[in-house]
Amino acid sequence: MTYAEPPLREPDLPRTAKVRPVALRTGWTTGACATAAAKAAVTALLTGVPAEEVEIGLPAGRRVTFPVARCDLTPSPEPRAEAVVVKDAGDDPDVTHGAHLTATVGWRPRPGLELAGGDGVGTVTRPGLGLAVGGPAINDTPRRMIGQAVAEVVDLTEVGVRVVISVPGGEVMARKTTNRRLGIVGGISILGTTGVVRPFSTASWRASVVQAVHVMAAQGQRTVVLCTGGRTERAARALLPELPEVCFVEVGDFTGAAVTAAVGDAMTGVVFVGMAGKLAKLAAGILMTHYTRSKVDLSLLGAVTAEAGGDADLVAAVLAANTGRHAYELWEAAGLLRPAGDLLCDRVRQVLRRFAGPTLTVDVAMVDFTGDHLVASSGRWPA
Repeated sequence: MTYAEPPLREPDLPRTAKVRPVALRTGWTTGACATAAAKAAVTALLTGVPAEEVEIGLPAGRRVTFPVARCDLTPSPEPRAEAVVVKDAGDDPDVTHGAHLTATVGWRPRPGLELAGGDGVGTVTRPGLGLAVGGPAINDTPRRMIGQAVAEVVDLTEVGVRVVISVPGGEVMARKTTNRRLGIVGGISILGTTGVVRPFSTASWRASVVQAVHVMAAQGQRTVVLCTGGRTERAARALLPELPEVCFVEVGDFTGAAVTAAVGDAMTGVVFVGMAGKLAKLAAGILMTHYTRSKVDLSLLGAVTAEAGGDADLVAAVLAANTGRHAYELWEAAGLLRPAGDLLCDRVRQVLRRFAGPTLTVDVAMVDFTGDHLVASSGRWPA
């Protein structure tokens, strides 16, 4: 297939996200709230005393206290406890704001933690999400957070605990999300990589990205490293340990705004570090990747698959993929992750160079979904 340069697009924000008259509040992810509910319920089950508040640890090490909206004990026929933490999403336009994250816990005969999804938590029906098909839509970081929080209360090498996370009304909330398109049915997803909801989807976040580039420029730095989130920033720092902290900017959806600021501040280099889904959108020429304004172009990924040497069956599978991550997994299973990933990174590099103009050098890297491993690049980090 012949590569045709895509048109460059930087869609506007959703109307409801454009203007906010005051500073934005951060909030808590569904994963953090589910973790707090689980710890409160296990504490009540162990002590026999309903919890009124509970402290948990976030992935970065910060400790946070959550109020417990309700905590009930059922002593018989089998001891059980249930706790509710109400989600405060801050000023992020989040459909789960106010959701009642509920944990119902009981003892189990074998040591260890059993985690399940109850009413209002979605069930995974398609591959490509990094979760078992047929299992609850509770992502890896919340799973680890819940396990760590429960282990602060009981020794899971000696005691068995079953935790069921539910969200009353979650199925209705999910209708306002992309869950069904992704193959998550019956409820919301329990999400979050940091435990904190930052207002990524607002004009204020875009302004903060631009400001971060200006701050870096004011300190005399000339290479800006654009990362999509916490995991990619960690990966970027491992790839570029010689650069000071100020050079690393979490752009969220606002790559175009960051690159424009870099050009205006006379930067000489841009490095973009991301994962498959965001890279696929950028490769298609989309510089503002908010989910309401962009989607993964599977035809582009199919073309990349063919160019990397994939056979017709693999190309067809990628064209029918559920997500960018699903395409990544198909490449990985076929042994084409590095060549296909390198091609994808090079396409992103071409898009960013066209957008930035001749004054900036551009390098692009793809990392895995843990942020721990480089899997492809546009050439700066060869295989």
